[in-house]
Amino acid sequence: MKDQNFLVLVRHGQSEWNAKNLFTGWKDPGLTPVGEKEASNAGILIKERNIEFSMMFTSALKRAQITGQMILEEITQTDIEVIKNQALNERDYGDLAGLNKDDARKEWGEEQVHIWRRSYDIPPPGGESLKNTAERVLPYFNSLILPKLLEGENILIAAHGNSLRSLVMQLDNLSKEEIIALEIPTGAPIIYSFDGSKEPIAKENLFE
Repeated sequence: MKDQNFLVLVRHGQSEWNAKNLFTGWKDPGLTPVGEKEASNAGILIKERNIEFSMMFTSALKRAQITGQMILEEITQTDIEVIKNQALNERDYGDLAGLNKDDARKEWGEEQVHIWRRSYDIPPPGGESLKNTAERVLPYFNSLILPKLLEGENILIAAHGNSLRSLVMQLDNLSKEEIIALEIPTGAPIIYSFDGSKEPIAKENLFE
């Protein structure tokens, strides 16, 4: 086993609905040209680290899949195994999905929409809270991905703001108050280093 191996997390680049200020969730828009540039730039940043990945995990949504594929093209590792699973999907925004965030505030009120967006365990109508999201993301990570890290493999995950926040909450041992305040930028790699134990030994944010 190598002395050190890596887990790299990347939130997808700007989506078409991000640009329109719409709640997205499990809806499936593609990337904007800005988002494609962010994905390619993430690949450039990762390439500088010379990490040879064993596999990539991504969600069932194309904005994350496209981001991951563009990263693999940038680092010339398109031949690795890619596993897609909705366990890594963005938080489901339920009845808010597809709505403009300003329109949602007019309909339900600024305070209520803020609670739905920023509380840990209060979901929007028909949707998921961050707690609900973590309850599907973390079992998937702990059963399928963490064992590979413990075996010394390098893993890339291309996913979403809230699914990645769920992972960061566990990896950084954050409280629910700390995680709801955390913002993960689009297209900005986060690199965790492991040495054979379940806890990462180092973390690096490649934010520009």
